[in-house]
Amino acid sequence: MKNIKLCIVGSARMGKDTLAEILRDEFGLKFISSSQAAADIFIYDELKVKYGYKTSEECFIDRMNHRAEWYNMICDYNKDDKARLAKGILERADCYVGMRDISEINECMKQGLFDLIVWVDASKRLPAESADSFNIDISCADIIIENNGTFDQFKEKVLRLGKIFAK
Repeated sequence: MKNIKLCIVGSARMGKDTLAEILRDEFGLKFISSSQAAADIFIYDELKVKYGYKTSEECFIDRMNHRAEWYNMICDYNKDDKARLAKGILERADCYVGMRDISEINECMKQGLFDLIVWVDASKRLPAESADSFNIDISCADIIIENNGTFDQFKEKVLRLGKIFAK
């Protein structure tokens, strides 16, 4: 993919990482999940004693049990620069997967960090995430990829998107 900077957003478990994995496997996109980056950069160090984690990976895997806590920790990490985590991710990757806060995405858009914001929507088959861990709405997205059908249908949509960037 030609130096495009993407942000992939949507509620929990909607297929954001899967979309990024398809773009990585088929088109060479480099991505980092915001949760993995946050675990590696600071969350593991802050939570390892509290929850008995032995590794950053173990902390990352357990994130679904502490979504609001992670959300608040990331917001605190970004308190002086709402785009801080995004900038750190984009130094190492083409794509930020899983931004959770409206003030952060607004600041990233203001700073022009992303070329495109993609929303993954599986709301016909999965419940929306609680507002205590995700407050971005679909209006921030430039493109919406629906993920309410089969994996093959979703993959075909992602491949069509990737082909646009590969030209």
